[in-house]
Amino acid sequence: MYSHSASRVGRDAGDLVGLGMKTGIRATSDAQALLELHPDCVVFTSIGETRPREAVADLAEILRSGANVVSSSMMNLIYPPATDPRPIAKLADACVAGGSSLFTSGIDPGFSGDALPMAALQICERVDAIRVQEISDYGSHTDASWAAPYGFGRPEGAPAPILQPGVPTLFWGGMVRMLAHMLEVELEGLEEFCERWYTPESFDVPIGHIAKDSLAAVRFGVAGIVGGEPRLFAEHITRMRRDMAPHWPQPPLGVTSVHRIDVRGVPSLTLDLSLTDDGLGGHDSTGLMATAMRLVNAIPAVVSAPPGIVTPLDLRLGVGRGLLATYGPAAI
Repeated sequence: MYSHSASRVGRDAGDLVGLGMKTGIRATSDAQALLELHPDCVVFTSIGETRPREAVADLAEILRSGANVVSSSMMNLIYPPATDPRPIAKLADACVAGGSSLFTSGIDPGFSGDALPMAALQICERVDAIRVQEISDYGSHTDASWAAPYGFGRPEGAPAPILQPGVPTLFWGGMVRMLAHMLEVELEGLEEFCERWYTPESFDVPIGHIAKDSLAAVRFGVAGIVGGEPRLFAEHITRMRRDMAPHWPQPPLGVTSVHRIDVRGVPSLTLDLSLTDDGLGGHDSTGLMATAMRLVNAIPAVVSAPPGIVTPLDLRLGVGRGLLATYGPAAI
């Protein structure tokens, strides 16, 4: 197990993740020593968006060594045809050199934009439009860093890096292009959209203080144009409190966050995915767990795949091998 933190080197993996048990697996800062063990697959979760060159170099080195990779870094790699061809070429060459495969995913972008639409589309006769939505109460997060990229709690005109032109397409444009691939339609273009909602009152939520007249909700995303109309959407509706921007779509009562597929067609349908706490420590933790398991559960399919950069459209995912608990009482 690799760690960049000197304070973790030498510690047991069970200790680092709070299992209360020893696994015999210890953290090291020697990446080359790990690759010399010839692992079948590496789970790569290092931050990539703020250090793309370094992340691509790290991924290429691992792939050239012969190890397959499942990764939550570089989310623009979820659908390679949608991204810059230069890093794609470097990573594809590394896959060929090492006879290895690379799979990048998460929850959103990721699972919500491929597995959920594929499930919904299987019962449709016709699709006029489809929206992949994350509708979430970010105010319930306890980490204030979740607010900064959107400008939550800041006055009109304050910087909002994730809402800057081009950024939504960088992160979510691949989801829209993958939808077009699934539906076998040609996109005429992508359009970004963004609406902001400012609170008429001040209030406090776990993430921090939200001042009067500051940003308290945002609705933004990317639309794919087909037949001259926006028909394919990747959309986020993000609030500091449930009652903010009440005219926008909401998660079900009692739920802080939902990943929703909204299809207009024959039949029209709504498919909701809600991650529940189950003692993991809130929806921050359940989201992290789901992201990690999307990668870990994909390992057998990625290891079996031909060399190259693969997507969910290339893999047989979701067979559930080894997931059913055969001990203790059933939780139903």
